[in-house]
Amino acid sequence: MAAGTVPFKRSRHKLSQLVHTAFGSFHTGHRYCRESQAGVEMTSGKSLTRWILIALVLAVISGLILRATGVDTTSWIEICGMVTTVFLRLIKMVIAPLVFATLVMGIAKMGELDSVGRIGLKAMTWFIGASLVSLTLGLILVNFFQPGVNLNIELPDAAAASGVTTTSLSFQEFLVHLVPTSIIDGMAKNEILQIVVFSVFFGIGCAAVGKQSTVLVEALEGVSYVMLKVTMMVMWFAPFAVFAAVSSAIAKSGLEVITVYGTFMAEFYLSIVILWGVLFAAAYLVLRGRAVGLFKAVQEPVLLAFSTASSEAAYPKTLAQLEKFGCSNRIASFALPLGYSFNLDGSMMYCTFATVFIAQAYGIDLTLGQQVTMLLILMVTSKGMAGVPRASLVVIAATLAQFNIPEAGLLLLLGVDHFLDMARSATNVIGNSVASAVVSKWEDQLREEDTEDPTLKSVLETGVPVHRETG
Repeated sequence: MAAGTVPFKRSRHKLSQLVHTAFGSFHTGHRYCRESQAGVEMTSGKSLTRWILIALVLAVISGLILRATGVDTTSWIEICGMVTTVFLRLIKMVIAPLVFATLVMGIAKMGELDSVGRIGLKAMTWFIGASLVSLTLGLILVNFFQPGVNLNIELPDAAAASGVTTTSLSFQEFLVHLVPTSIIDGMAKNEILQIVVFSVFFGIGCAAVGKQSTVLVEALEGVSYVMLKVTMMVMWFAPFAVFAAVSSAIAKSGLEVITVYGTFMAEFYLSIVILWGVLFAAAYLVLRGRAVGLFKAVQEPVLLAFSTASSEAAYPKTLAQLEKFGCSNRIASFALPLGYSFNLDGSMMYCTFATVFIAQAYGIDLTLGQQVTMLLILMVTSKGMAGVPRASLVVIAATLAQFNIPEAGLLLLLGVDHFLDMARSATNVIGNSVASAVVSKWEDQLREEDTEDPTLKSVLETGVPVHRETG
């Protein structure tokens, strides 16, 4: 055993030197980055929020001007689409290594398998409860508002094709899809749930091995901090992506589409606000006064998700803000990616709201039993929607077919889906932020706001971690 221990210690020493060298190089590069004071200021929370809001206003103005002048906006829409796509690809570039590194590090530091199971059970309990509340609230409010009754617009032919590919969503396929055939393939496709499954097994393996995995876990901790810093760099491009996304949407559809569907959109947004109130009340029951601080802490990622109509775009920033708020790193890095597959509150509310809206538009009365059945079906089929383009529409299309509601009704939603997606994406971020904070509180691992993790703070502000003494 002694003969085998020396090489391991030497390799550990070399790997530690490599990690410290990498961080040293990163810090050196960051000193040059800091020469650009404007760039550094843009990455700060309040400054970035201000720039995103400015971009949002300018986007609306530019879109309206292009729409009013009547010029051909095809080239503009293509250019804006390219800018938005590049930004979303930059975000996706960060997600896989960030989820893997933070999740493995968190589980490995838990040390015991029963800790992983306990936290996972608490997270899933919250997710199931939140899913039921979101779906039920959507069902209640769409029946109360009845936005599809007396719509006063020409309905698409019931036989018309919606252009949305309907996939066969079964529970068996969902379970099989959980396990990646290769982690490389899962990361390449940004399959968050598959990355979570592999990371859980890998983290448990690291915890079981013990001291032999210490260097590996420390290296992954370094990777997580580097990826968070890369996220801050990517955020420099957020205002440009927000401008491009909103400007192209308004230049293409104009505000006329909002006028036509104004009642439906207003009632859906009101429903979203009510859901936010329910989420805040739930957070207040557990976190008490700190619920206000939580909502303030995540306002930047919420705004980013709203502006880009993408929950995925806000993932890295949400994780960083939750840790700054005081959530346990190991719990946030475990619950947040899990929530992106099991706890998309805004998307789930939209599924029930939109499905019943289409039924109302075609004069189809759904019984209470049918609506309850629909809710239970959506509890299963709505999982794993994050990262899938127009996934809500795919889920809705599959649900319509099961209740003999014309699939052509999706055409009623396509024109305004981008604006509706903005609201549900922001809600998804809020729901998962609340879940992570609540589970941290239940585990008694929610730090006070004035005791922020010094290592995380150092990485986000200076680019180099503070090396804490380990006894």
